[in-house]
Amino acid sequence: MRFAVLASGNGSNFEAIVTAYEAGQIDGELALVFSDKPEAVVLQRAKAHQIPDKTFTVKEHGSKAAYEAALLDLLQQEAIDYLVLAGYMRILGAELIAAFPERIINIHPSLLPSFPGLHGIKDAFEYGVKITGVTVHFVDNGVDTGPIIAQEAVKIEASDTLESLELKIHQAEHGLYPRVLQKLFAGKK
Repeated sequence: MRFAVLASGNGSNFEAIVTAYEAGQIDGELALVFSDKPEAVVLQRAKAHQIPDKTFTVKEHGSKAAYEAALLDLLQQEAIDYLVLAGYMRILGAELIAAFPERIINIHPSLLPSFPGLHGIKDAFEYGVKITGVTVHFVDNGVDTGPIIAQEAVKIEASDTLESLELKIHQAEHGLYPRVLQKLFAGKK
């Protein structure tokens, strides 16, 4: 069972995944890291762990459809079974989703269905909820609407700032995501 991590930025969730993977805590083969941003730190992290990496942009391909066709071609060439989104900041198109039914996994920094979209942590904090958290879910054609796999609650204390809440959310993500991937991938080699 081969999986690819798709990421657009720093790659802290990738780092948590690869740490668990290198410790033998995630079954399967971490075969590829892909980023839509050539300058993304996640690519440097992949190189440091000697994980194959690839990058190209929508602009290089002229359209989202051509970009996703090239990405799908790459994933098929690499015989990828699962896609693991770790801060991949693009909405996937229907064709790519259809090619990996219930095999694209995402992590979101809120307790879905509450606070979907780009600013889940900030939205929850500003709304004033007392409990937020993280959600691991399958990707469907909506935005953060796919079937929920697992959630972990994070309490918002009166003393929390947006920055301290972000740290707590990231800690929860870094623990939950590798555990969920292990459960999903176990026995699917």
